[in-house]
Amino acid sequence: MAKSKLVIVESPAKAKNIKGYLGDGYEVIASMGHVRDLPAARLSVDIEHNFEPKYAVIKGKEALVEELKTKADKAEYVYLATDPDREGEAISWHLANILDLSLDDKNRVTFNEITKTGVKNGMAHPREIDIDLVNAQQARRILDRLIGYKLSPFVSQKIRRGLSAGRVQSVALRLVVDRENEIRAFKPEEYWTIDAKFTNPPDRKTFGAVLVQDADGNKVGTDKNKIPSKEASDKMLSDLENAEYVVESVKKGTRKKNPAPPFITSTLQQEASRRLSFQARRTMKAAQELYEGVDVKGLGTVGLITYMRTDSLRISDEARAAGNDFIKSEYGEKYLPSAPRFYKTRGNAQDGHEAIRPSMPNVTPESVKASLTSDQYKIYKLVWERFIASLMASCVQETMKVEIKANGYLLSASGYTVKFDGFTALYEEKTDDAQKKDSESPLPPVAKGDVLKLKSILGNQHFTQPPARYTEASLTKALEENGVGRPSTYVTITSTILSKEYVVREGKQFVPTELGEAVTNLLKERIPNIVNVKYTSKMEDDLDKIDSGEKNYIDMIRLYYDDFVEPLEKAKKDMQGVKIKLKEEETDVVCEKCGRKMVVKVGRFGKFLACPGYPECKNAKPLVTKTNAKCPVCGGDVIEKKTKRGTPFYGCSNYPKCNFMTWDAPTDETCPQCGKSLFRKKGNVLYCPDTENCGYTKQAEKKK
Repeated sequence: MAKSKLVIVESPAKAKNIKGYLGDGYEVIASMGHVRDLPAARLSVDIEHNFEPKYAVIKGKEALVEELKTKADKAEYVYLATDPDREGEAISWHLANILDLSLDDKNRVTFNEITKTGVKNGMAHPREIDIDLVNAQQARRILDRLIGYKLSPFVSQKIRRGLSAGRVQSVALRLVVDRENEIRAFKPEEYWTIDAKFTNPPDRKTFGAVLVQDADGNKVGTDKNKIPSKEASDKMLSDLENAEYVVESVKKGTRKKNPAPPFITSTLQQEASRRLSFQARRTMKAAQELYEGVDVKGLGTVGLITYMRTDSLRISDEARAAGNDFIKSEYGEKYLPSAPRFYKTRGNAQDGHEAIRPSMPNVTPESVKASLTSDQYKIYKLVWERFIASLMASCVQETMKVEIKANGYLLSASGYTVKFDGFTALYEEKTDDAQKKDSESPLPPVAKGDVLKLKSILGNQHFTQPPARYTEASLTKALEENGVGRPSTYVTITSTILSKEYVVREGKQFVPTELGEAVTNLLKERIPNIVNVKYTSKMEDDLDKIDSGEKNYIDMIRLYYDDFVEPLEKAKKDMQGVKIKLKEEETDVVCEKCGRKMVVKVGRFGKFLACPGYPECKNAKPLVTKTNAKCPVCGGDVIEKKTKRGTPFYGCSNYPKCNFMTWDAPTDETCPQCGKSLFRKKGNVLYCPDTENCGYTKQAEKKK
């Protein structure tokens, strides 16, 4: 019996799909991500011997590793087909070491897209493992371990147990804290605008204009020349009372509006947040599924988008040609630009693979909708429309600016009409700032010398606004713009600062907690480089140079480790015996032993209630969040609990006597048939938990 070739990928879904393309003679198996890493129980880095890492098989993956070894020994040849990025390269290197494969072998293959063509092309161009890429990953992993393992205990000791700090997360937290301080320091300033409404008889269409120049010829309405008060506004309105409003000039022009480039990881997360209100983790989950492959009616199992962790704007000639063909057939030749449109990638971006695009541009979202989950469809539609639009012709607008004279004052009105819709026929990028939306509308026909009819003129009070708090999307954008973090880390960064309760969500906004501010202030004061945005950005750039072999990874680790450890050791020495105290959160729960109101404390296993009278009174009890629901089994209170990872679930307050537990959130509603509390499951469905005797369900009303 002939031996088969073994192909190792990262996920079972991808393994199944790739096997379908390769056919007989190949066995495809998943490594389930990393198989070897630095053990968490210890530092696992030998600082004295060139920062040598002490890798070990990840706990729980021993059986998988043995299976991989057995299959590799029996195989004719082993191909390492992990993800096409730095982490994927490192996984292949670890696999090669575990399986005793030669690093000189051309056994590394990458797939930018999981399609028949993408897989065949990848298999046709095997190469050696890129040791520079591996070293770049190792440098980051080792530095993160060194900084995390040395800094986190210091922060925990000085503030409270169980805290963490890190090379990237601490910078992200600082951005949120600094923004909050800006908001607190902001002093709103009053200013006024004078806004008028006109018609140009006999035309009845009303259009708006704003005062832009006073009677002395000074500009009005700019940052430096705001109308400061109601008194100043009223003076101008008095001057304009009974004035004749005459068109002073009419300027017409043309402007082009260009499409946004195709998505990279950060912009996909940002746009999904703005358009769909998706958190980054939800976006990346759907994108991962679309990349690895879904079963599509009429197409079989196929990857619908290219690799979703990228910061490159490059697209292949084949993809461009396919996109252009679609535009030509669906919209016509005029919707293609006169010359192909190319987008410039940021200087510090990795250009290993393409922008995020549909793997088959002719496959429209609607044609595959029935085969996709709701999230998959929404993300695919976003990726597909953005890509196709990026190839389309510009939107052409005819602009019109009208200046109106009255008693020496000047008002201005502007508007536009769309001469050619171009890419906007399909897609337009949304913006974080609602005020940036183009609210101009077409103006009625006017000519110089026309006397306009005033419909209304008012002074409107305004106040300057503080900078907006960060959202997950805008924080990711800020990190990217500052060169902090990489596509593979954005989700982890925001998840970490949330799970550590350094920030909380208020709606979409990130608000730092007292704890988050204490951590940031401690690091700013004692180890400033670790939370310095420019310093971290330079570190990222230097680490990126390892990719190309420009920098030695050991030298880089040594440079930044020495830079970090010296101020840390000084801080430890200077702060011996010092403990930063946080305000304790008081509750309404009365201590039954001494009558004081109990406070929330944090221990090894999370939050608990304790008497503030410690050590005189040592009373403590678990902290539970009570809901309004009753247990369907015993009638006890349903309380909210959390897993070790912080995921909420719900159980009976009478545990362990009652074992009722559910992941579904309880509601305040009761079952109209049996009177038991209703719970909410996915799909916004309310149901009665007594499925045997009742089984009542109903569709919940959408939350407003």
